This record gives sequence, structure tokens and C-alpha cells, in this order.
Amino acid sequence: MSEGASAAERGGPGRIERLWVKRAHRGAMDPRDAIELVAGRGVAGSADRGGRRQVTILEREVWDALMRELGSDAGPETRRANVLVSGLDLRASRGRVLRLGSARVRVAGEVKPCERMEEAVPGLRAAMYPDWRGGAFAEILEGGTVTVGDVVAWESITPSEC
Repeated sequence: MSEGASAAERGGPGRIERLWVKRAHRGAMDPRDAIELVAGRGVAGSADRGGRRQVTILEREVWDALMRELGSDAGPETRRANVLVSGLDLRASRGRVLRLGSARVRVAGEVKPCERMEEAVPGLRAAMYPDWRGGAFAEILEGGTVTVGDVVAWESITPSEC
């Protein structure tokens, strides 16, 4: 495992580093100290709610590695995710349940980078494609308040959640 390892080789538990809400489609990512995750819906106050992509998650270690590779100092808000975590590996986590503070989410898939990544940092879109480097999207199973500094940890899946 690469990209900064630690935190039990990034199997967690980890930590919430930063949070954002998107106020409008293609709009700015507004930083927050806390966000409210609404079960089955998404991030309260966010323009994109519902469906399977209710919350998006990015790994700080992966973002830092991408910026080193590309020689950029772009901040992680460039990725346009809602939650930046550290100490946790999201690769191939589809179906796994993650506790984000008091909320629980199930990873539904890998976020594929769009053309906006290339506009932000040349080469970023291609660099994000392998190994889930674009992050993950999840469905919110149990809502709750998520705060910078909260613990993030994997849970096992119960049969009723399969």
C-alpha cells in the first residue's frame, strides 16, 4: 500500500480532515466545520442530492500524492468532494460500510474524474483514473452530523444491508 500509508497501513481508523458543501451545480465548494448527512438524500444544503451519489469522499494521502506527481499546489477542494479523510484506503471498497462521525454510509462506487479536473490541473484527470484515486461515492444509511476531526472507520456489513 502506498500513498502515505500509516494508520494501520491506512485500514483505519482515520480522521475527517475537511468538509465542503456545493451550493449550486458546477458552483463553488464552500468549506464547513460540520455538515449534516441526511439518510437516503445527501448533504444538507448541497445542490446535488439524492440518487446513489449522496456523498463523495476523497483520501488526503491520495490527493497529496497526486499533487506531488503533477507538481501542483491545488487544494483538495479542487476535487469537489464533500469529505476529505486521512488514514483510510478507499480502493475497491464498493459495498463496505463506513462510519463518518455519527453517520453511516455504504460505498456505492468509484468517482470517475470529469473534464473539470483537467481544467483545474493539467494531467489530473488521467492521474486520478487508476486505483480509485478520484475517491468514492456513497449512499447514506444513517444520517448525522459530521465534523472536522471526527473518526472515520470501516464497519462490517450486516445481512440486512446487503
